[in-house]
Amino acid sequence: MSDPSLQTTLLLMLAGLTAGWIDAVVGGGGLVQLPALVLGFPHAAPVQVLATNKLGSICGTSASSLTYYRRVRPDLRTALPMAGVAFLGSLGGAVLGSHIPKSAFNPLILVVLVAVGAYTLLKPDLGSATQLRFAGRHHVIAATAAGFVIGVYDGALGPGTGSFFVFALVGLLGYAFLQASAKARMANWATNVAALVVFIPQGAVMWRIGLLMGGCNLLGAYLGARTAVARGAGFVRVVFVLVVGAFIIRIGGVVFGAWS
Repeated sequence: MSDPSLQTTLLLMLAGLTAGWIDAVVGGGGLVQLPALVLGFPHAAPVQVLATNKLGSICGTSASSLTYYRRVRPDLRTALPMAGVAFLGSLGGAVLGSHIPKSAFNPLILVVLVAVGAYTLLKPDLGSATQLRFAGRHHVIAATAAGFVIGVYDGALGPGTGSFFVFALVGLLGYAFLQASAKARMANWATNVAALVVFIPQGAVMWRIGLLMGGCNLLGAYLGARTAVARGAGFVRVVFVLVVGAFIIRIGGVVFGAWS
């Protein structure tokens, strides 16, 4: 694989910075970073693009997870079991993903995204404050079940994983958007690690560009997490709706043949 031009490298670094900021606030940075890698390396194998994207993303999720932990203090009794089960689910999803046609996912994802976006818009108070819907072990069971399902999805396909974690924590468990973003970053970090456990032994990672994008992703994630903490749950909710809307347009265009 030949090295990209200076202009392409700078654009990929900008994509990493932007993706890191979006991911830290509400998830969904892959909407920026993956297409950028595809455009920057048009002849790369899909597994190389996915692996390099995961390397860049894990740098950002590491920074945002630490920033959220220090400033928001999320309840680790929920975050750690959810992240652990998501890690296992992502490993399983990576195996399943090689046997399931990716085209079968897009229509289903589109339906889920439309439902998520509509539900969030129709409930303006959703995620404004933490009102937990389960207690005790039922809370942990619900969190780990959501973590496993989303982890499998991330291993098999991936786009929007962080946003799905946020919505599960807000819509299913009853967390405020800010608390949900903090826990979602930890779970998303775990799924990124699981993917790299599969990809690195295959030699699929493009290390040089991945580390450059990773450094930019890390900076964007740090700035995004600080912005989210400073602006609060209402700001995170607005960004969430915008990111889900962008996903609907992107995946809807694929489903209906507007673009590939």
